[in-house]
Amino acid sequence: MKDYIEERAMEIAGYIIDTNATVRQAAKQFGISKSTVHKDLTERLPQVHPQLASEVRKVLDVNKLERHIRGGLATKDKYLKEKKVTAISEK
Repeated sequence: MKDYIEERAMEIAGYIIDTNATVRQAAKQFGISKSTVHKDLTERLPQVHPQLASEVRKVLDVNKLERHIRGGLATKDKYLKEKKVTAISEK
């Protein structure tokens, strides 16, 4: 594995642990795809730094458990905004 890939995986791991970020947020922050972030954290990081990979896994597991809640809130916000726009345009 190339050095820059190992460094990137460790940087992403540090970011996720510090901020409790999701894979999507980390991908946006580092300007890479979600697939790359996921592969870095689940396949490459355990080879380079198993302890750090374990800590990241805990954060990712929590995010996975909560994602249906975040999705529901996003949908709720979407329809509330649409309702406000409709109410304003009807006036």
